[in-house]
Amino acid sequence: MDGKPAITAPVMRFIGVADAARSSVFYQDVLGFDVGEQEGAIEAVYGPARIRFGTQDYAPDNWDEPRPRGSAMLFLETDDVAAMHAAIRARGGKPTELEKVNWIKMRMFEIRDPDGHALWFGQSYNQPDSPSPAPMMRQALPELPFDDVAAAVAYYRDVLGFRINYQQHDLGVMDRDEITVLLIARADRHKGIGSFAVYVEDADELYGELRAKGANLQGEPVSHPWGLRDFRILDLEGNRITFAQPFE
Repeated sequence: MDGKPAITAPVMRFIGVADAARSSVFYQDVLGFDVGEQEGAIEAVYGPARIRFGTQDYAPDNWDEPRPRGSAMLFLETDDVAAMHAAIRARGGKPTELEKVNWIKMRMFEIRDPDGHALWFGQSYNQPDSPSPAPMMRQALPELPFDDVAAAVAYYRDVLGFRINYQQHDLGVMDRDEITVLLIARADRHKGIGSFAVYVEDADELYGELRAKGANLQGEPVSHPWGLRDFRILDLEGNRITFAQPFE
């Protein structure tokens, strides 16, 4: 693309804008997109990234329910994030500083468009030195300590939606979908509290389910620049679980 840093992953989003002409100028003159008309709508194109302007936002997995204008969050992977950052600044943009996000091994920066949509540009810095060996580890089995294992088993079943795989006085093996959690008796070698995180398909749907069942929620789902939307709960003895949904 004429020596410009490339966007390397496909993205297709419909976003709501208050002034299509103003947004066209920003995406073309500041971000470096090509802007034109497609199927009666204004569309900004940069390699495999296509952003179409409308009056309302739509999530990439739900085009039936419009969202308030300015709520879209877009992740754009690039082959040279430093050059992209410098180019946007040279064209008058005001991106945040480049930062390393260790969770996903990427260098990233953010910039907001005129309607407040968040655009994150990122590039992986996780470059393996040699081919990865065949996988050895298959599944994690987190252990959480409890003074009352029987009460914990009932809580994980009735509130968190787990199934009892196995139970005895000092152990509960709890399953939900592909996740297994071991509820163990608190002892000298298993003191304090525990925590673990789970990737989920829909953080908001699960949040609604657990709220309806009376779970001890520690806040509503929040979207982060590193590509996760998550929320946390505390179980009946203070162990913490984070439920996180990856997004583009």
